[in-house]
Amino acid sequence: MKNVKRIAMPVIIAIMAVMLCGCESCSRSMKSISSDLGGGLSRKVTVYSNTGDEIKSWEGKFDVSSSETETYFDVNGKRVIIHGGIVIDEEQ
Repeated sequence: MKNVKRIAMPVIIAIMAVMLCGCESCSRSMKSISSDLGGGLSRKVTVYSNTGDEIKSWEGKFDVSSSETETYFDVNGKRVIIHGGIVIDEEQ
């Protein structure tokens, strides 16, 4: 019985790993964990006016959060809070 457990556990773990590797939600979860542990992802955030003119842009390694009324992130030790405008967050 002990030999069966010794063989079965690695096989079950290998099957689960193969099944989860192709899963997009698992990939997103792994990216989120990597972002949390590594201080964010390399990004470029640009704010545009309603007419399409660029207002301001930020680049760096940070996490972006948003609520119904604002988008916010910390870059270079400062909190940036954006109310309104069109915000484009590009991962680099």
